[in-house]
Amino acid sequence: MIPWLNTNFRHFKPTAAIAINATRHMNKIERRKLFSPDIEPMRTAEGRWFEAIVYEMFLDIAKKTDTIRYIAMKGADAPRQRESVKVGQNGLFYSKYGDITIRGNGQDLAEFDMLLVDSNNHVAFAEVVTSPADLKEFEIEIAYKKKLLGYLYNQKTTPFLLVSSFDLSNYSVVKRLAKDKTNAIIHTSSCEEIKSLVKHYRPRIIYNEPKDHKKLIRATDIRMKHPFNYKGNHDEVKNRIFTEITHTPGRINPEIPGPTGQLVKKVLYGGLFPPAIRAVCETWGMTVKGKKIVIEDFSKQYSKAIIATDLPGYELIIYLRSRQKKEYHKLVQMKDGHFKFERPTPPKVGFFLWLETIQPTLGARITLQIIDAFTIHERQRTG
Repeated sequence: MIPWLNTNFRHFKPTAAIAINATRHMNKIERRKLFSPDIEPMRTAEGRWFEAIVYEMFLDIAKKTDTIRYIAMKGADAPRQRESVKVGQNGLFYSKYGDITIRGNGQDLAEFDMLLVDSNNHVAFAEVVTSPADLKEFEIEIAYKKKLLGYLYNQKTTPFLLVSSFDLSNYSVVKRLAKDKTNAIIHTSSCEEIKSLVKHYRPRIIYNEPKDHKKLIRATDIRMKHPFNYKGNHDEVKNRIFTEITHTPGRINPEIPGPTGQLVKKVLYGGLFPPAIRAVCETWGMTVKGKKIVIEDFSKQYSKAIIATDLPGYELIIYLRSRQKKEYHKLVQMKDGHFKFERPTPPKVGFFLWLETIQPTLGARITLQIIDAFTIHERQRTG
């Protein structure tokens, strides 16, 4: 499919009919914002629209070739009944917006702009970008999604398609991706060009819903060959790291063998008992929105603290459960060693529900050992 797309896709450009039909995947507010003078909401709506345009283009292309065997439904075509996020969920799900996600213990591990099955029964995925800002950490994200789909569907290679509304051929990350023959890089019409096709389109819009499209299937019907228990994989990785921490004082860089370990995106080591929270405050320090957290005020502001690391780089994170609002404050470690507020984790995501299940298990000694294990040597303690 990838060589075919690289060779033939240049002949497919969005038409006015496809562009208008794509708006069926947007709500009324998003449609109104497409031509808004307010740049930020306009760009957000534009990104959603272009993603739908690419999907509609593929619905059209798939009818004309055997290279694409199936396309997974999304957006307005997604099944009406969708499972709400719950702890313990593993596998493919549709979000409430009709987006395709893979969840692990309820957490969204990956979201896919499009899922396809080619003529060789390989599961492929596509990402759609409308801005260079979308390329931040893009390479790591694509590598993870390839690894995830490769494991779940028992594939040695996972085809990937990048579709952009702007020329990204000069970006180093894209040049690296283009060297991989399992990737297709496609530059289609710009959003401005597509808008020019529909700006003065006034006739009554009649959406062409693909009710009889022979290649359209539910994403959840693409059977996994390796069903997984993400919480079990996570705990296996966590236990390996704890073993290494207790046997190797100071900085460590664990290598977790096996594919299941490579699928774990974040390790949650546990909640902190009060002495551990005090040790972090006094030894390293924590600030939220410019204000330093002092241990005497901690219990007034927060009900819980959880320590974690992101993978693959083992960057340290502390999550604080706010008492004022139903959310967690995510704190990341800065270059000087202290933990600084980055953003909130809202209650509507599966990861929030997982955090809610975690209770205090870590004392001061093991907490400081975890921080020492993943803090770079140049960082200095405050105490």
